[in-house]
Amino acid sequence: MISLAQLVGKEEQLVSKGDKLSAQQDCALVSVPPHFLHRDIVDDWSALQQASINEGFDLAVVSAYRSFERQLLIWNEKASGKRAVFDANGQILDVRKLDDKSLVFAILRWSALPGGSRHHWGTDIDVYDRAAVASDYAVQLVDDEVNQGGVFEPLHNWLDSRIESASAQGFYRPYQGGVSQGIAAERWHLSHRPTAEHFRRLLTAETLYRLLEQETDMRLRDTVLAHFDEIFTRYIAC
Repeated sequence: MISLAQLVGKEEQLVSKGDKLSAQQDCALVSVPPHFLHRDIVDDWSALQQASINEGFDLAVVSAYRSFERQLLIWNEKASGKRAVFDANGQILDVRKLDDKSLVFAILRWSALPGGSRHHWGTDIDVYDRAAVASDYAVQLVDDEVNQGGVFEPLHNWLDSRIESASAQGFYRPYQGGVSQGIAAERWHLSHRPTAEHFRRLLTAETLYRLLEQETDMRLRDTVLAHFDEIFTRYIAC
């Protein structure tokens, strides 16, 4: 049974202390240091990691479970100009030149709504090849790293072949871009389909709308709610 708290990144069984999380017995998340993953994906993730090592890569996680509070902080920092907002080509936008609606949709291209992020479920991860860079390399999660000529391109070409042959332990890339999908393609983002699908089906427009109605600390909330149907179709339900 998936609770509302689990669905939107507010699991009651988690105790947040800064950047550290303490999982109690009934929590669906398990610690895979330094991250938390949904318990149902751990074995498949370990198998895919080992397969990568056998091929000369070292598949590793940059980001996994992310709480509602963390997603809200990211959203608010982008809405306030404290954190960069990028266009479809990865270029930094001058948010001072955007009206509220344009800013909301610009943020949504690369960042999910609080409560609407797949990272809330522990089923989705951002990955890189640890073997391809020095230990102090700061992963940026940008197209230049993962596409042609990028330092992580070989890993992602290998992942493509595993996904296409249904040998990626249930992992796939949920964001492929396109006209109907407003989210930019993120080659670094993997989702464990068998587990994530349960969450995706349960996250309804009504559930998320009611949640955001109560978030008075969320910047641009009124603009989000005014355009919610389009946002949900293009950025959440895809």
